[in-house]
Formats: sequence, C-alpha cells, structure tokens
Amino acid sequence: MNQTATRVFIVDDEDSVRNALARLLRASGYQVECFDSAEAFLERADLTSMPACLVLDLQMPGMTGLDVQRKLDQLVPIVFLTGHGDISSSVDAMKGGAVDFLPKPVRDSLLIAAVDSALARACVESRQRHEREEIEERMRHLTRREREVMELVVTGRLNKQVASDLGAAEKTIKIHRARVMEKMKARSIVELVRLVQKAGVCTADEE
Repeated sequence: MNQTATRVFIVDDEDSVRNALARLLRASGYQVECFDSAEAFLERADLTSMPACLVLDLQMPGMTGLDVQRKLDQLVPIVFLTGHGDISSSVDAMKGGAVDFLPKPVRDSLLIAAVDSALARACVESRQRHEREEIEERMRHLTRREREVMELVVTGRLNKQVASDLGAAEKTIKIHRARVMEKMKARSIVELVRLVQKAGVCTADEE
C-alpha cells in the first residue's frame, strides 16, 4: 500500500494525545491531518480526494465518537480510541463497522496495525466506488430501450425472448444488444452481468 496516496485523520480533544499520535504515524510514513473536535473534522476534512481512515476518540465534548460514526455511515473506516471505554460502546462501535476499538494509552504496534487494516479497507472500498461510478457513467449513455434490453439480457434471455417481452422484432433487439455491449465496454454477456451486479442494478427477474 502506498502511504503517500492515503491519509489518516486523527480526532481527539486532548492536545497531548493528538500530537503524540500524529508524531508516531508521521514517523511511520503516513500522511496525517488532525482535528481537536468532531465538529471541526466534519466541517473541514476532505473525505473524497484519496482513501483515508479515521483514528477517533470515543468520548469528546460535544459530538462523541459514536455520533461521528453514525454521521459518516461507513464512509471512512474508523479506529476508535478511548480512555473511558465500556463493553456497550465497543459493541456499538463494532456493529457500526469500526475496524478496531483500542484503549488509551494505545501500544504503538497495535495502533499501526489497526491503521494499516483500516487503510487497506479504505483502498478496496475506494476502488470499488470508483469502478461503480465508472459503470454508472457508461449506463447513462444507454437509451431507455437499450437499458431495458440490457436488464433482460443479463437474466439469460435469448434475443427472441427479449423481443417477445418488449414487443419488438428480434433483428431490432440484436442491434440494441450490440449497442449495449459497445457502450458498456463488455466483451461477453458474462462480463456484462458482472458490470450490472457491481453497479447494483435491479434486473427484470428481481423486480
């Protein structure tokens, strides 16, 4: 993983803790950005320019770490840190998709391992998100009829069956199907099915 192409956000209201975490992670090669409150983080952090993770204090004045987690809705992988942790909070954090829940003071090796895991997840999710956006962009170039043909073709229907379903000539369906394959940049029906699945499109059989 290229650390220079990722970012670690640290949110903690204690200056000494925040600065110590930043020094450790920067010395280990990570790009780090710090915030002293959840509100400041949510207002100013750029969460979309590169894969990122969040090292987040659980208990802070104002919004808590769990409040931030709910607000982000799994947009960024989170490693929780707490000096006041309890079982219910850790359970809530993990159910919300947290990568880890570590007590303060945290061991350097545990924090780095958790950050590595969180950034690895962020990179995978970023690739999946970009791929989905690219597929959706291809779909936007389909006409309404081409979209209908595609959604039927990926269920395994033959051209004559699609023609019957749509009340069109089989020759016309063949033309639409060829245009779908071209616009979607799919070399086979199997690849077209994979693209449709990655985009989360509801096909005719699923409606």
